[in-house]
Amino acid sequence: MSRLISVKQIESPAPAPGATQKIQPRSFSGVYRRLRIAGGLVLFALYFGVAWLNWGGRQAVLWDLAEKKFHIFSATFWPEDLVLLAAILLICAFGLFFLTVLAGRVWCGYACPQSVWTWVFLWAERLAEGDRNRRLKLDAAPLTANKVARRGMKHGLWLLIGLATAITFVGYFTPIRGLVADLIAMEASGWAVFWIFFFTSATYLNAGWLREKVCFHMCPYGRFQSSMVDADSLVISYDAARGEPRGSRKKDDVQVSQELGDCIDCQMCVQVCPTGIDIRDGLQMECIGCAACIDACDSIMDKMGYARGLVRYASERDLKGGKTNLLRPRLVGYFVFLALMIGLFSWGVASRPLVTLDVERDRGMYRYTGGGNIENSYLLKLTNKDSSPRYLVIEVGGFEEFSTTGPGGILVGAGERVEIPFSVAVPSSSLDSGANDVVFEVSTLNHEGAVITGTTTFLAPPKH
Repeated sequence: MSRLISVKQIESPAPAPGATQKIQPRSFSGVYRRLRIAGGLVLFALYFGVAWLNWGGRQAVLWDLAEKKFHIFSATFWPEDLVLLAAILLICAFGLFFLTVLAGRVWCGYACPQSVWTWVFLWAERLAEGDRNRRLKLDAAPLTANKVARRGMKHGLWLLIGLATAITFVGYFTPIRGLVADLIAMEASGWAVFWIFFFTSATYLNAGWLREKVCFHMCPYGRFQSSMVDADSLVISYDAARGEPRGSRKKDDVQVSQELGDCIDCQMCVQVCPTGIDIRDGLQMECIGCAACIDACDSIMDKMGYARGLVRYASERDLKGGKTNLLRPRLVGYFVFLALMIGLFSWGVASRPLVTLDVERDRGMYRYTGGGNIENSYLLKLTNKDSSPRYLVIEVGGFEEFSTTGPGGILVGAGERVEIPFSVAVPSSSLDSGANDVVFEVSTLNHEGAVITGTTTFLAPPKH
């Protein structure tokens, strides 16, 4: 097992009186930024686009809480399928563990909704107030019409993004086309308006005001990464052996360059960091693995004529001159377990019965009918989880002689649940005293697929 890397907790110096504590990241460009933008665009397209897709005459992805149905494209899930949700959560958890052991907090830097929405809010902030230096000057400037206009534009953009996010989120729980039409006509329900207001406010606060504080104080991920990242994990690292001793210089100052390392102490890696840390202090809890410092440092190395990679993705073993070992027990174990969970989940989805039967016995005891028969009443609940209608045949077993009151078959629409009153009458001579077993069998027409059975109690009077 590879040795674990300790994550440092760096105490920031207390700010000077009157100094702003708000982190103002600087804009930059680079390979990882383009990769992050591409990933963010894909996630935004999925989040905002899937809600508007139709599938089989309904919204493709819809968690219909009122009907207790969860539609995901052609599949419909019911409350009894929530065990599959637990499997999805386990898959996500072990997928996150696998990624962390492999490459640190890449999830946080590239795909976490908090990070993605924060980047979008930072873009809106730059659009309204300019880059880092202009924003710092605006923070320090007195209140003027220009400052009010720029701040108003920024907060207006934040609220619009938050509103679009909230409407889309609520649109996954109530049909989004009807929701938008009701909002335009001012006929939306009170609960819909409440949740849209709630999620608009939450998005505005989290991505606009709290930002890195969510990662610092609310998300536990950064605090337990030290128990997962080992000496072979690829994390964002500063090559101190190459960079130290650091010091400023001019590009062509060969004499100074010979006395110092490659780090020119330009502070660019700190200025672009969305959490305001100095990666040169080592791996820290606040680092979200966004690689902004890598892009910034590479751009400086290019200008100075030095090789890239002073700050790069590297393992602790690599920085010490060794060779990173990718096939290590912990990583292989997480991968095997993840593959096993995905396989079991796929099997569970493929093998789950598309027709279910629930039998509820009437609360009454029993009734006498003509001819000395004993009758019990039931309520059959049939569910068709398939994407197409099914004609279901109902049969009764458990007795040699009996009669029924109820349909012998029924057409159940796609994704529907029907309740059928059903009675079974049995001659008293064929019954034992007290509880007897009666079996209901449900099959599709022509008996395609498995036969679904439900066994319940048939009550009879005591024999004298």
